[in-house]
Amino acid sequence: MLHYRLRWAVISGLLGLLPVGAAAQVATASPGSAFLSPERLIGYTFANDAYFRTDYYFTQGMTGTVVHPALAWLPTHHLLRLGPAKGTEYFGVRVHYDGFTPLRIQDAFIRVGDRPYAAYLYADFFRILNQPTQRLRLTMGLQLGVIGPAAGAKGFQTKLHEWLGAPTPRGWDYQIQNDLILGYSGRLEGQLARVGRAVELIGGATASLSSLRTYASADARLRVGLLDPYFANLGVTSRASRSGQRRVQLYTEMRLEGRAVGYDATLQGGLLRRDNPYALPAQAISRTVALGTGTLGLGYAGVRLETSASWISPEFEGARSHKWTQFSLLVGF
Repeated sequence: MLHYRLRWAVISGLLGLLPVGAAAQVATASPGSAFLSPERLIGYTFANDAYFRTDYYFTQGMTGTVVHPALAWLPTHHLLRLGPAKGTEYFGVRVHYDGFTPLRIQDAFIRVGDRPYAAYLYADFFRILNQPTQRLRLTMGLQLGVIGPAAGAKGFQTKLHEWLGAPTPRGWDYQIQNDLILGYSGRLEGQLARVGRAVELIGGATASLSSLRTYASADARLRVGLLDPYFANLGVTSRASRSGQRRVQLYTEMRLEGRAVGYDATLQGGLLRRDNPYALPAQAISRTVALGTGTLGLGYAGVRLETSASWISPEFEGARSHKWTQFSLLVGF
């Protein structure tokens, strides 16, 4: 084990000293081991349910993502290097912010039996091990952050509604209280079928053990259009790695997921505190949930734009299903 760590430290150090193009050649010239990708990517997503003229349940969210070889040196990398040691490694961090409300935000009282107000802000440190020839991808993630008023949702949604002339949310004083988000997740993806370069069917399985959400899920993703193979890269590539990739991508995706839910802090409150003004009891939580997403994507060189619509089945007793839209941008540099 010590020998492997020493060898990895030497290889990583050498890769960090090489130009991007040279590092890419090293990473692809030795297929018997895991090598650090030189890819540098940034991404942003914004989600909201306003397009469907609703303002409840999952009502707004944002993520910011960075993938960079320097992130392999964070202390978290020791916890993320599980599984096989063959393929290309990508290290990144994604910051999540999401807000949730009950059906009527104009009510200045607790709506018993409805969804609690809740918001979270956390960082997801992840490592992706990609195996293009085997058409497999393993993603491990470590989550650290907070759920509760510290996420800032009360001020954010109030100000946003003020700008838009929308009703003022009046129940954030009853939100899930500040609590720790700490979790670990793993996701395995593999190609199930492929027709030429225009159609792919990808299967996936996810397990999450977290103080935010604990669940297991299985999903299938159908991709159709002018696109690079799913396991060729992370959607876009840095400038030095674009040889042989499609310059223009235009595609659509359909994704279906079934989830078995063990715990959800946005409904039940965090694990460390029991003084929430209001939370749903465990027996009110739906233990099986279905999710669906349709996406339209456009890529050019190192830029990818996507717009998607998502649907989720009722998450608790007496709940409605819900829909929202998301816009995302991913850039390789």
